[in-house]
Amino acid sequence: MNSADQYQPSRWWRNRHLQTIWPLLTKPRRRPPLTRQRIELDDGDFIDLDWLWRPKPEQPILLILHGLEGSADSHYIRRLLLDCHTEGRAAVVMHQRSCSGEPNRLPRSYHSGETQDLGTVLATLSQAHPGHEIHAVGYSLGGNVLTKYLGEQGPDSLIHRAAVVSAPLDLARCAEAMSQGFARVYQNHLVSRLKQKTAAKLAGPGLGDLPLAAGELEKLNTFYHFDDAVTAPLHGFAGAEDYYQRASGKGFLANITVPTLLLHALDDPFMTHDVVPPVEQISPSVQLELCDYGGHVGFIEGGWPWAPRFYLERRLLHHFR
Repeated sequence: MNSADQYQPSRWWRNRHLQTIWPLLTKPRRRPPLTRQRIELDDGDFIDLDWLWRPKPEQPILLILHGLEGSADSHYIRRLLLDCHTEGRAAVVMHQRSCSGEPNRLPRSYHSGETQDLGTVLATLSQAHPGHEIHAVGYSLGGNVLTKYLGEQGPDSLIHRAAVVSAPLDLARCAEAMSQGFARVYQNHLVSRLKQKTAAKLAGPGLGDLPLAAGELEKLNTFYHFDDAVTAPLHGFAGAEDYYQRASGKGFLANITVPTLLLHALDDPFMTHDVVPPVEQISPSVQLELCDYGGHVGFIEGGWPWAPRFYLERRLLHHFR
């Protein structure tokens, strides 16, 4: 299984929006059994991990990073965890700050280029489970975070094998794409969730220094405007352009030294073809798998509408074997 030729969805599933929306509507009802671990951070905040299995002797640990406003309950993570459960594979979900079902303590939250928290989680796993390789898969925003970490660390990475799915590797291009056409439906949903969290913090004592006038938050209806007014100032960026330039994973691909699968659908409604990195900008350690279809974190290959069959988990688990 070496190329996108392996993924040929039936004609019914060759619609980018169906690929993106239908997996959510058909999320498995069965929940994998998870155990929570809390990591206290040096700045007074916390990260929650949800464990499927603790590793058996010499068994790798699969670390899973969710997308924007995702969690262990996201459809793509639930499916992967259920498959890991069937295989007896050790797996753990890292929740970004504020995404585990409990608000984080600090004004800041998470963003597409936040790799320090990932580094803390990896150091904790390495110390607690010496001798176990760490494999990692990142979806969407989590995929960009993972890409940036791998490129920053190079040969010093604590991750031994990785996969990146539907990652917004060029954040400026993605923000532009999300503000056009039907993609605005996705943007409105996600930005609304981000604004709800921000409004809750504004109601408390934590965001007094955020330069937002009364009623201004509600007017932030695009990713660009939200990132410029909220994400950037809360996380030390000069503005949205500075954030997009410094946090995009595309520029870090050349420095990756561990085997990494980069899985991307050319019909992803969250992005344009400009997000796809040129081959000359990719490390030899990265296998770029471009698919004509798949939507955003979809990759349904067949099956009935009420029981779709996915290529995604099959491809990922093959990579990690």
